[in-house]
Amino acid sequence: VNYIKIGVMTNIQDSSMLHVTNGKYPLIIGDKVTIGHSVTLHGCIIKDLSLIGMGTTILDGAVVEQNAMVAAGSLVKPGFVCPGGKLVGGVPAKIIRDLTDGEMKEFETSASRYLEYTRDTIESLIKRDYQVEW
Repeated sequence: VNYIKIGVMTNIQDSSMLHVTNGKYPLIIGDKVTIGHSVTLHGCIIKDLSLIGMGTTILDGAVVEQNAMVAAGSLVKPGFVCPGGKLVGGVPAKIIRDLTDGEMKEFETSASRYLEYTRDTIESLIKRDYQVEW
């Protein structure tokens, strides 16, 4: 088999699938990454401060560089490199344009926002003295 590594302040949203390739490709996700709903990541590398749009599939050996964005519904083919500072998208994914400084700043904001959601949920459960029954 292989391993999956997920960095700090990374959020992986509902119905996403994380998978490796036996003996060949681990799945490595960096820090402060946002993975949208229903994303499939298969034996790839997603570097820090990147955003993967909903419904995207990223295949074996592909790399999403730091500060890159993959548009929703994209298919990133095996071995493709999504350069930092770029928006890639489509089926198959290709480079669409440069990202603005504001868009790249939003990657950090998104990571912080999801961390706050987690804190808010934990605090509300503590306030209600939430008990889990087994």
